[in-house]
Amino acid sequence: MAASRRDSKGRPVVAVTGMGIVTPLGTGKADNWKKLTAGESGIRTITRFATDGLRTTIAGAVDHVFEEGMHSAALSEKLARLAGTEAIAESGIGSKGNFPGPFFLAFPPIEIEWAQRFALAGASGANDKIEYGDLVRVASKPEFRSFYEESKYGVVPDNLAEHFGTQGSPISLTTACASGATAIQLGLEAIQRGECDAALAIGADGSITAESVVRFSLLSALSTNNTSPQGASRPFSKNRDGFVLAEGAAALVLENYDHAVARGAKILAIVEGCGEKSDNFHRTRSSPDGKPVISCMRNALADAGVTPADVDYINAHGTSTPENDKMEYLGVSTVFGDHLKNIPISSNKSMVGHTLTAAGAIEAVVSALTIINQRIPPTINYQVPDPAIPLDVVPNVARDARVRRVISNSFGFGGQNTCLVLTGDMV
Repeated sequence: MAASRRDSKGRPVVAVTGMGIVTPLGTGKADNWKKLTAGESGIRTITRFATDGLRTTIAGAVDHVFEEGMHSAALSEKLARLAGTEAIAESGIGSKGNFPGPFFLAFPPIEIEWAQRFALAGASGANDKIEYGDLVRVASKPEFRSFYEESKYGVVPDNLAEHFGTQGSPISLTTACASGATAIQLGLEAIQRGECDAALAIGADGSITAESVVRFSLLSALSTNNTSPQGASRPFSKNRDGFVLAEGAAALVLENYDHAVARGAKILAIVEGCGEKSDNFHRTRSSPDGKPVISCMRNALADAGVTPADVDYINAHGTSTPENDKMEYLGVSTVFGDHLKNIPISSNKSMVGHTLTAAGAIEAVVSALTIINQRIPPTINYQVPDPAIPLDVVPNVARDARVRRVISNSFGFGGQNTCLVLTGDMV
């Protein structure tokens, strides 16, 4: 009988046996990988709703998935289903509607959108002031039942858990822009603790609405390069002016390595470790001294039992905001020191935009694909280097390289940070 595969801390090794992805570039790993390595952009002018008067009129919308009249919760659920279905099919685990493990879902906060509010207000018959009782009376009507259902945070994870047939109660979470990575972290730790042999982790976000664009614009966080949508996301460039709001989803089937090998599954990658570190500096900004992100990366490396010199590629958070990119450079230069000059670091957000809740999961899938294909996706739109951020950003063109180990960074609003370390099957 073969010896059990354990990591340096005596924990079960956790493998990735299935992956799925949806971004503005397309649906599925094959389509996305082809376009990512070709340096294509999925950023376009918004056509889903009127943008008159908005400072930002571009986004990475998944218009190939969106259906007319679909609210953000329903779109996010559809994205999660597409990604999860691809991941489970590739893994070949369980049977249709019977996934043999728990479900961890990174999902955006849900609320009744403007269109729904206006519909409720109009149906109430109120001319100027709407009383709570009026809304309760109207919302109880059958035609408004979906509004109520879609505004309940637990409805979507329950729907998905029933669809995939996962075990136990689904865990739904939001840790801002680190959420997708946090979902993977929870699945990883559940397997390491011996609570399950397999887990499904999904990050999904379909939140491009007029309200979300207005809110991020008020924070001065979005790019206003409306005349050149595909060139708007410019991570680490001197002329970067904000991130581009985007949608997407990614799913990973995580599995105890021994369990996967025993059933003949193909090992796509290994999640060696995870680090997290939060700070209370500000509700939206990360600490400018970089201490939390420095600790987060160091925690991830220590959890994986590796050193900075063991890392071949950094999948950057790389949002294209002036402050965040500068802070990430401070962090990686501190953690990797002189070795940083030997490490390429690129940002997928230059092509797909910032998918918020889904970003950490999408970038984990891209990191695994980088290891599998030994090819690094570029940072596009890198025409004006920032001398204050001297990084090898794999500018504009994909690069073939020996990539054995990747650290994937996810640094969320309010200082919620999660980093993942992935490697290939080293057996």
